[in-house]
Amino acid sequence: MATPSSPATNTMLTIPEKKTTATNLYNPLRTFIVNNYSQHEAQTHEDDLQTLNSLRTQIQNQTNDRDVIVSYYKALTAVESRFPIGKEENHARVSFTWYDAFKTRSKVSEESVQFEKSAVLFNLGAVSGKMAVGFERGSVEGRREAVKAFVYAAGVFGFLKENVSGKGGGGGGGGVDVGVECVGMLEKVMLAQGQECVFENALVKGSSHSVCAKIARQVGLYYEEAAAALNVAPLSQHFDKTWTSHIQLKAALYYAEACYRYSLELHEKDEIGEEIARLKSGITALTDAKKSAPRGAPQQILDAINKLEINLNANLDTAMKENDRVYLMRVPPASSLAPLPAISLVKSMDMTDVLDASKDRMFASLVPDGSAKALSRYTEMVDDVIRTQAEKLQQGSELARVHLKEMNLPDSILALEGHAVLPTALWEDVEAVQVSGGPAGLQGELQQLQDLRRVNHELVVQTEELIQKEAAEDAQFRTQFGTRWTRPQSSTLTKNLQDRLNRFAANLKQAADSDGKVERSMRDNMALMSILDSRPIESALPTLARPIMSLDANEDAIVGALKQSLTQLETLGAQRAGLEDMLKDMKRKDDILPKMMAMTGSYEDLFRKEISKYDHICEEISQNLQAQDQLLLQIQAQNNQFASTFNIEEYRASCEKCYKQIEAAVAKYREIKENINEGLKFYVTLQEAITNIKQQASDFAMTRSIQCRDMIEDVQRQMSGLGVQDGRNSSSNNYSSQSGPTNTPNTPRPQTPYYHHPPQSGYAQHPQQPPPYHMAPPGGPPYPTQQGQQPGPSGPQYGQPGWQNSYYNPQGQQPQYPPYQYYKQ
Repeated sequence: MATPSSPATNTMLTIPEKKTTATNLYNPLRTFIVNNYSQHEAQTHEDDLQTLNSLRTQIQNQTNDRDVIVSYYKALTAVESRFPIGKEENHARVSFTWYDAFKTRSKVSEESVQFEKSAVLFNLGAVSGKMAVGFERGSVEGRREAVKAFVYAAGVFGFLKENVSGKGGGGGGGGVDVGVECVGMLEKVMLAQGQECVFENALVKGSSHSVCAKIARQVGLYYEEAAAALNVAPLSQHFDKTWTSHIQLKAALYYAEACYRYSLELHEKDEIGEEIARLKSGITALTDAKKSAPRGAPQQILDAINKLEINLNANLDTAMKENDRVYLMRVPPASSLAPLPAISLVKSMDMTDVLDASKDRMFASLVPDGSAKALSRYTEMVDDVIRTQAEKLQQGSELARVHLKEMNLPDSILALEGHAVLPTALWEDVEAVQVSGGPAGLQGELQQLQDLRRVNHELVVQTEELIQKEAAEDAQFRTQFGTRWTRPQSSTLTKNLQDRLNRFAANLKQAADSDGKVERSMRDNMALMSILDSRPIESALPTLARPIMSLDANEDAIVGALKQSLTQLETLGAQRAGLEDMLKDMKRKDDILPKMMAMTGSYEDLFRKEISKYDHICEEISQNLQAQDQLLLQIQAQNNQFASTFNIEEYRASCEKCYKQIEAAVAKYREIKENINEGLKFYVTLQEAITNIKQQASDFAMTRSIQCRDMIEDVQRQMSGLGVQDGRNSSSNNYSSQSGPTNTPNTPRPQTPYYHHPPQSGYAQHPQQPPPYHMAPPGGPPYPTQQGQQPGPSGPQYGQPGWQNSYYNPQGQQPQYPPYQYYKQ
């Protein structure tokens, strides 16, 4: 039998593009920005306005560049969400005019961005269809490229039908050519022509008769759907007869082609009766199509129909002869035949991503108040999801922690493996003790305390020796010179100094008693505190041992199962941490403002779609918590078995006893440490004070020594009878006044002061003290009388406010032990 090739019709429909008139977008949109935002915003978006106007000019000039058309469509999406265009007050006044693609004298003008978008998309589909027809379809590769362009065009018309058509703002729907019926019909035409290219490639590749029949039948079905749309209003009166006849002839041609290919398969199966019926059905379809075809029908299609008709008739004659002679099968009527099987190998391209304007930055910073408020509402929705899930995660982790603590896990397992652990707070206390030197370090600090006490005692002794030495010298000269030795006695001048030294000595004695108490306390409690020197401290804890006797020897299995469950619980916890991080990261990247700006109308559908992104994480969190609940029940049962096997209760009691011992040792260590620190602080401060007194005593002795030499010279002059009057005047100047000038016109030499204030110590700052012994004011007697001597105001003195310390008794009262309570029992 003859098996002709494809119809080889290169005749395919191209869709004419819509034409438009010039429209200026720059001026009205810039004016709107100035009036509703600011002049600064208008200047900021100057480039966007210029780009938009340039794209509109290229559209007006019938560009065939799909990228330009897509860019203009995205720009219109940005304009639509930010610039209300219409006749209403405060709207931008922009009118768009477009001519009908099929009735070129008909035009529609509307102040609607939706109308402009419909026309732009129509031209995008038309340009893609024209590109497809323009490919060299004589080669396999050329037909493949044509298929891509056809499905692109079909996708555009499908997107136009579902999203844009019929939404023009002027009430007229934008015209018939961009109406739902027309763009739906054009989508089917583009799919039919794309499927044609697939059919031709199938023939070239030598595909089976069955596959070719199915592909051809789908071509016919697409054309039949388009023809049905053209036969009813509003399209029936809108297209000329060439379009209608082309589509009707193609529908009949590919129905007959499918019958022909299917009959070839039937012939190979020796199903002669149905073969004859299919051939007759194809011939009938071609005959009816030719009869109804108007004049001027495409000759190439008619030639293909005639060629196919010849092949059908030839095969029909052959089949009938074979049936009459050999098979004698009944030929079923056409009405009883099942529909021919069909398969679609083309599909309208999804244009959502291609036409998505959410990533386009044109007019990005212009956000209307309504959009900003809507975005805030979405942000609250996201925050609510994050907050709710975070609380669930936190509660899950806390629940696991509490349950494990109640079961003393994993501490029991660690103890069995020789890795017992202290409670965290107690471990931190022990760590602090060991870092500070531990009980072993207290002995060195106690020795330091004793050394400081010894140094202070030596300073007191040295100071007393200074005072006593000066007093002895004064007494010697007083005995030698008798009444001629007229200066005050040392005891009257050093009384205040000696009193303070006596108090310091008493303080030292009382402090020594406290030191002894501290030393005895440390010695008595060293055995208790020795546990703190264990390194690591966990080595001092009791151990959890395996049972001595076991009936079934399943301890390892019990421990292994419990450890495995704990590992699974830890894994669930790590998963929760990861899920929380995923939620936060998703929120950080969740920017839907561009998508909001790329759409019009209510945002509720967008919000529902976007918030659903979090559903899978929420579901994972729920599953994680359910798995943890089940696992905790399993761990509880396993731990009960573990506790009974290893006598956990007795081990816990031993641990509690050890914990209390460690706590008592830490408390005693802190007490002794605090007492020693208090003592060190006292001795350091006291040492500074005694050093101060020693310096005063030294200064006093030096001053008295100078006076002593001067006075000896005067007394010797008096005794030798030389310069008695001068000596008396000199004595008056030296000992009767401590200020410089006298009533004589001659200025005497300045009197050497009794006492110089010592420099301030660098250890601790105390208010500067006046000398402990009194210096007479200028013009007064050289020394105060013993009866009238009043010590001047002094700064903080030992035993007085400002020098009170727990080590000594300021009023000289009998102290209670310890007199200076740095030792605490």
